[in-house]
Amino acid sequence: MKLGAKLRYLREVEGTLRGLGRAMTQQEIVRSVKKELGKTISQSYLSQIESGARPHLTNTTRLLLAKFFKVHPGYLVDDPEGYNAQLMADIHTLEDKLDLWLISGAERFRRDIELCQALLTLAQNKDSRRCLLLLEEVLKTPSLADRLLEVLRPESVKAQSPASASLAQPKPVNTNNRTKRRTQ
Repeated sequence: MKLGAKLRYLREVEGTLRGLGRAMTQQEIVRSVKKELGKTISQSYLSQIESGARPHLTNTTRLLLAKFFKVHPGYLVDDPEGYNAQLMADIHTLEDKLDLWLISGAERFRRDIELCQALLTLAQNKDSRRCLLLLEEVLKTPSLADRLLEVLRPESVKAQSPASASLAQPKPVNTNNRTKRRTQ
């Protein structure tokens, strides 16, 4: 993948992570870099990078963009000839797919602000897979979810209805139907 395509992809992901439902514009990147990092980069420079007119970044710009997008600086170069992204370790590929799935879910539930934010927060965690496995263990432990909510969000527990008290109870899984489908 070329550097310009990577930058366009990062603008798309960043826009999604920020709840815009679209790619951030180059101008929005410029303003956000200045506001969040106190550094400047021009929109025309970003445009030149994306169009391929400027195929390489200065080290300063590479470090600035890597910090803003929270990627390794080495990502912000053209991939070598014959490079295949499938050569990445399986766990990293799965983690990326999981994060994209979580971001997609956040987009689908954008009207439910709390759920949308929870999914984006999970996607932004460096080990979202591990977070989901931890959540599974919390939900398997009777009443642990309720106790955690009491400590972490006491205001939301007061507003809960009795119907939501079953949060910590796992739903029974009918494995017979799954087995039948697989064998047919």
